[in-house]
Parts: sequence; structure tokens; C-alpha cells
Amino acid sequence: MTGDVSYDIVVDSVVDILKKAQTHLPQDVIDALRKARSQESSAIAREQLEAILKNIDIAARKQVPLCQDTGILIFFVEIGRDVKLDFSIEAAINEAVRIATESIPLRPNAVDPITRHNTGTNTGNGIPDIKYEFVEGDKIRITAAPKGAGSENMSALRMFNPTEADRIREFVVETILKAGGKPCPPIIVGIGIGGSFDKAARLSKLALLEDTGKMDEFERSILNDINTLGIGPMGLGGDNTALAVHIKKACCHTASLPVAVNIQCWANRHASVTLGGSK
Repeated sequence: MTGDVSYDIVVDSVVDILKKAQTHLPQDVIDALRKARSQESSAIAREQLEAILKNIDIAARKQVPLCQDTGILIFFVEIGRDVKLDFSIEAAINEAVRIATESIPLRPNAVDPITRHNTGTNTGNGIPDIKYEFVEGDKIRITAAPKGAGSENMSALRMFNPTEADRIREFVVETILKAGGKPCPPIIVGIGIGGSFDKAARLSKLALLEDTGKMDEFERSILNDINTLGIGPMGLGGDNTALAVHIKKACCHTASLPVAVNIQCWANRHASVTLGGSK
């Protein structure tokens, strides 16, 4: 193992970040919601945003999940190339998920895709979804990012011809328009451009972890287009259909242009922990 990282420490740490992710929103998301409330021209929309912010406060104070849909559990794990482990980090994360399902508690959401049999533990074949990346250093960083079905179901991916880059904006806005109020807006929009069919989707989900207040000119222009749709908070109309748009890109084949749009509801839940290291 590395530093003070052990199987039990990973289990305990993952349980902790799952509870934090389920009961507290990152401050940048709260700030974006408050900004949306202050700028919203629709009285009904302001009421919805006020209810969302009240919900966030109650969840944090009472240490209960922000939403009854506690999501499918997704983890991003960065492992330093100098880390040496004598245990299975995947086994530790799975055990943590089973513990958290009982202790937080979490709604059991993991089912067989055909039989719909529920495992009851939020674990099963391929779930939780753990994405690994090897980085420099001697630390392990684990991010928990629960993803609800209402927003996930409205996400989309399209394989464009390489000459159709000018249609990306249109595709994104059409996807949000089709989603309407189903993903519980105001939403955060993650866009993956390039890579392969599956790489674009992974990039779009990773983009949801970016700070909502930090967008480049292209991202802000798409955000403005989305907010002209008038869908508004909870689909009841208003100026704030989305809080942020984030794009991640990767090189792709000369003959393809994959584009994925991953939609996240206002409850953009995620929390991280860094373990080990020499300092």
C-alpha cells in the first residue's frame, strides 16, 4: 500500500464522500442557483428556485439525501503512477457502496437491464461505474458522482460527419428542447466532442464536474441559446433553463465527429477525497 492508504481507509472514505455528495451540493452549484434566483424575471420560476435552495438547506442540516433518486453510483478514480496497492480498490469501493446504501440510506437503484431484478445494494454487474485514470504522483483521488435517471434519460449522442462541426450547437440546443422539464431544470450540460463513440460520452459526463462559474466564450454562447428556450426551472417557464455548459474535447478519427450531451439536473452532486502521498 501507499502512505496511510489501506482497504479500510478507502471504504470509510468512500462512504464519507457518498454521504457528502448525497446531502450537500458543491458551493459553486449553490452560488449558480442563487444567481439564477436573483436574475429570474418570472415569479413562478423564482418560487421554484427558492424551493430548490430551501431543499438544499434542509438536506444539509438534517443530513438526508437531496433527492429521493439517489442515482446510479459513478466514481472517477485518479491513481498516481507511484502508488502501490496490495488490495483491490474496486472491492473497497463496492463494499463502501453497500455500506452507504444502508447507512445514508440510498435508494437501491441497480437492476438487471432485462429482468429488472434489483440487487438491493446499488452494486452488481458493472455497477458502480468506476472510471480509472493514471496520473503523476503518489496519491489516489476518488470522486463520487451520483447520477439520477431523470436527467440521464434525456442525454444524447450523435455521430456527425466531420464536415458538420457547425451543427454541434444546434444538436445541443435541440437535445435540451426535447428534454423540456423532465431533467428537473435548471440543468448543467456536459458536452463531449471527439474521441470515439464511448469516449465522447465519458467526456460529457466528466465535464459535469467542472466549476459552474468557469465557462469560455463558446460555452457561454451555448448557455445563452439554451436559456432563450424559456423552459425554466422545473419546466414551468423562465429565464434559467441551464446554469452552466461545459465542454471537453479529444482528438478523433479523420472520418468521424462524435458529440455527446450529458444532462445533469440542478442537483449536480459530487464529492472527492485524496488519499496517501508522501506529504
